[in-house]
Amino acid sequence: MVSLFYFQLLSAGLFSIGLYGVLARRSAVLIVMSIELMLNAVNINLVAAASHLEGRGSFVKFDGQIIAIFIITIAAAEVGLALAIILRMYRNRSTVNVDEIDIMKW
Repeated sequence: MVSLFYFQLLSAGLFSIGLYGVLARRSAVLIVMSIELMLNAVNINLVAAASHLEGRGSFVKFDGQIIAIFIITIAAAEVGLALAIILRMYRNRSTVNVDEIDIMKW
């Protein structure tokens, strides 16, 4: 069985890559993809913790999987809404570069 440390290391690496993508990218589509990568890193961590702790303490065996399913559901709704907003911005401004979009400015 693989140790919990390796799953946490993988999760931290994916989360770091996603955080870098959010902070460094200028395309709104790539920023949304980076946010999804960060959410999936959290899901890996939750599922790994649930499988390794197996109901010890106040952590019930399936809590990690249940929370991960909720995160996947919320992420699907977030992607749908974000892509709809991005498509509307592209139609209005002809770009998805977040530096060139100044909708909120006077």
